[in-house]
Amino acid sequence: MSDHAIRVKDLGIRFLIRHQRAPTVHSGLVRFLKRGGRPEEFWALRNVSFEVGSGRVFGIIGPNGSGKSTMLRVLSRILAPDEGEVELRGQVSSLLSLGAGFHAELTGLENITYNGILLGLSRQEIERRKDKIIEFSGLGARIDTPVRTYSTGMRARLGFSVAVHVDPEILVVDEVLVVGDARFRERCANKMRELFSAGATVVMVQHNLEAVLQMCHECLWLQDGSIRQLGRPLEVVNAYLASQDLPPMGMPENDMTGIISETMPTVGEKA
Repeated sequence: MSDHAIRVKDLGIRFLIRHQRAPTVHSGLVRFLKRGGRPEEFWALRNVSFEVGSGRVFGIIGPNGSGKSTMLRVLSRILAPDEGEVELRGQVSSLLSLGAGFHAELTGLENITYNGILLGLSRQEIERRKDKIIEFSGLGARIDTPVRTYSTGMRARLGFSVAVHVDPEILVVDEVLVVGDARFRERCANKMRELFSAGATVVMVQHNLEAVLQMCHECLWLQDGSIRQLGRPLEVVNAYLASQDLPPMGMPENDMTGIISETMPTVGEKA
């Protein structure tokens, strides 16, 4: 049995779209007699298969509308497959959008408890982690004010702080390290190093291709809901750039994880 944390096989996610014109008496009568038109099927993902090994960092790239965010919602157990199978081994923590899961009228401190419970932590576990979450977020006294008064950056800092302090075995993140000021981004990078070293499996969507090259062991390029290419980050990123008539990138001198090595097996290789 392969040592994988995530296995996706023949995944398909379907949405039903109803096209409706501005209502009139005539159109309303027609819809009533026809009992509504047949909705159009839209497959946001189709025939998607891949595995992510335990302790690996897996990047997902592609243009807007390619299915990247839908894929993260599947891995976060928000969406269930319409086709295929998804296997997740371990506790999943996700950060999909700024302020996702926050209650605007609750304070930052109350939202730590609220989100911790949603992530499956007991009140005792939340209490043990609370001070570290507050310190990491850098919100100071603002932690006791309602989240509706927070700026976008403050919400992002609190959301990231909660997501990475629940000891996730699988972390699913959208555009990590692109929010907050330079000091907070560096703090995020250091925390990600800790997660990598602890053996957490990370799946991230990134438009920042340099971050993909710095952080990821494997990379998936999604295009129109299907896999266009899967493999080594440098090869996949440069193929993606070539499809847009953009110049290729070189491998950064230093990776952020400190654990990526040419000797580590990747897609299609055996250890």
